[in-house]
Amino acid sequence: MALTDTVSRNLKSQRLKRKLSQDALATRTGLSVSMISMLERGQRGATLETLEKMAKALGVRPLSLLEDGGRK
Repeated sequence: MALTDTVSRNLKSQRLKRKLSQDALATRTGLSVSMISMLERGQRGATLETLEKMAKALGVRPLSLLEDGGRK
């Protein structure tokens, strides 16, 4: 599986696990709702800075967004 697909799947999974809307995650990260949506659909790749922001907002290690299975 491509890394972009893994990140998109893990991002959405972690967001839903925490019962956050895309809007709430966007507010926490300073990213737009549109960007969160594109990342979750695999239409955009995340920079390291973006991965770090999302991981911090979700309370997970950045590596967990890159790992197959999204383990912490």
